[in-house]
Amino acid sequence: MAFHNQVLPEDIPKIDLYIDQVIQLFESSFAETKRHPDEKILTKTMINNYAKGKLFYPIQNKKYSRDHIMLISLIYQMKSALSINDVKQVLDGINEKAEQKELDLEQFYQSYLNLQQNNRTFFETGLTQQAEKAAEQVAGFEGSEELERVLLIASLVHTSNLYRRAAEKLVDEMVEGVKRDE
Repeated sequence: MAFHNQVLPEDIPKIDLYIDQVIQLFESSFAETKRHPDEKILTKTMINNYAKGKLFYPIQNKKYSRDHIMLISLIYQMKSALSINDVKQVLDGINEKAEQKELDLEQFYQSYLNLQQNNRTFFETGLTQQAEKAAEQVAGFEGSEELERVLLIASLVHTSNLYRRAAEKLVDEMVEGVKRDE
């Protein structure tokens, strides 16, 4: 299983890119994460919708800067678990600071990648433990291999839902904090 693909800062050219180049960068960076070969990682429509929805600050001359690419990578990762509206709310402050050059987005993005590396280690340990627990639960059942697989899938989905709900709760708290500050 490929869980480690990411757009790394060193993979992002030092020049601004057109939309087709951005798509190609994401396609090559996330190629191993595709479930099916014909699956699209990122499309022009997706990027244009992110722009229209103000998920990242405006581009200049139809070109995307390194900061835009890092923001699009964050959006790509978050949208699998959060609504687009939640992603926008999470990134609003980051976008504002990045646009005003009040935040070194590359340093922030590298911190995110560092957390991802830690998450992979934590995930691999947890996956092994969940697989062992599923095997224990079905020991002695006839057809235990299939039952074990179903239990493991159900357990992984439940774990995923717990993490998604925790993220949504943090988004809600973040939004409430912004409303209080207004």
